Amino acid sequence: MNAPHATPSAPTAQLTVKSAESMRDLGRKLAALLRPGDLVLLSGELGAGKTTLTRGLGEGLGVRGAVTSPTFVIARVHPPLGDGPALVHVDAYRLSGGLDEMEDLDLDVSLPESVIVVEWGDGKVEELSEDRLRVVIERAVGADAPVDDADDVRSVTVTGIGARWEGTDFAPLG
Repeated sequence: MNAPHATPSAPTAQLTVKSAESMRDLGRKLAALLRPGDLVLLSGELGAGKTTLTRGLGEGLGVRGAVTSPTFVIARVHPPLGDGPALVHVDAYRLSGGLDEMEDLDLDVSLPESVIVVEWGDGKVEELSEDRLRVVIERAVGADAPVDDADDVRSVTVTGIGARWEGTDFAPLG
């Protein structure tokens, strides 16, 4: 499944995640692929696991502070504990103005030395960088939702967009 704006050769990984701890573990693995200047867009329904994945990213990047949802503050900066990049965690759910509204957050200033993760960023922040990682988390809802222990199961699609991600091997994520 290719994401919008993805080139046909965009590296993509399809993963099945079976628990919240597995989602955090995926975040830790994904952090190993990230470097300063990377933009990560997270998409998925409420409760899909976007913040849980970001917690794992924070652990993998070795940043300070508990990674929690920035819904009401819009953005949180987690400085590195060591030599790695800071994690800027943004929740764009309540923002409707696209990049114009996001400019007030100065994300373009933070981008070169940080990893910026934007929940609900599709259609709002793509202009920050031609190179980005798009992560889509899907779960069954409503009549399609399982009624047993499988309700934590998520389908995760990771797509690298732009030259930065060409040739990236996402196999270590699985």
